[in-house]
Amino acid sequence: MNPKVSLTRHLVEKQRVDGHIPGQLRLLLEVVARACKGISHAVNKGALGGVLGSAGSENVQGEVQKKLDIIANEVLIEANEWGGHLAAMASEEMEAIHVVPNRYPKGEYLLLFDPLDGSSNIDVNVSIGTIFSVLKMPEDDRGVEEADFLQPGSHQVAAGYCVYGPQTTLVLTVGDGVDMFTLDREQGSFILTQEGLRIPEDTQEFAINMSNMRHWAPPVRRYIDECLAGQEGPRGKNFNMRWVASMVADVHRILMRGGIFMYPWDAREPGKPGKLRLMYEANPMSWLIEQAGGAATNGRQRILDVQPRQLHERVSVILGARNEVERVTRYHAEAASK
Repeated sequence: MNPKVSLTRHLVEKQRVDGHIPGQLRLLLEVVARACKGISHAVNKGALGGVLGSAGSENVQGEVQKKLDIIANEVLIEANEWGGHLAAMASEEMEAIHVVPNRYPKGEYLLLFDPLDGSSNIDVNVSIGTIFSVLKMPEDDRGVEEADFLQPGSHQVAAGYCVYGPQTTLVLTVGDGVDMFTLDREQGSFILTQEGLRIPEDTQEFAINMSNMRHWAPPVRRYIDECLAGQEGPRGKNFNMRWVASMVADVHRILMRGGIFMYPWDAREPGKPGKLRLMYEANPMSWLIEQAGGAATNGRQRILDVQPRQLHERVSVILGARNEVERVTRYHAEAASK
């Protein structure tokens, strides 16, 4: 692999040679990448740029916003190159959709994003990131409505994330595998650094917030108890636990070296099916994981088959190594059948 293949060149080849993506989708993804570079620049300034700390406001979820949450959201909303290929956007930070004023005929695509995932880690200099998902506008639709976004994750035409850590890394799928790009700050370009990421089917590493153990449903508790029992337990092997409290960082680790990530339902808010957002986090991450050979469910069904009912719908998430995800999902099915 040529280490100097840029994201733009890579996407042009997919459009020209493979015919896998339309030109308008390529242009959209290039704009998303440029926006991520802008967010990366703001993140890297940290205290020097006056971007740390709380903004003193709440988002639509009722969560306190960090200054960088707002900055990242504005960078994506205000990108001036969107043109005619984008019809509208939806953000985890905004209650309503944002319709893009087009200079050309109606845009073909819808963009959903979590502008800054893991923002609780901003002030302590731990990896955070941007997650995005692209859908096609429904055909024969004369206007843009919130209902246009309510498509199952299996309808995505592109998805990815950018993680702002020791390196700024963009991970992307357009439905033919998962590729990784690293930002070359000297060139100002994302450079292809790994193609066809694959997740091992088995693992000895899990990611979950153990402080919530007492609130978990029995199937999740059963799975974790077996992992903690180690070599002497029913699994016959020792497990390690990892937890960054930034989904983009935890998923990136799994894509790079394997593992399972779980953010399950718990009894603290029994009326909510989960904590993570289906449209902005679970769907794009689940598609990336599946494209890399893994699996993703909510404990009962494949996440990409869930039909959204609301723009800010929440969901339980179990994703990563296929055999481990299938095991946890089976435990849920066995508990439901009793």
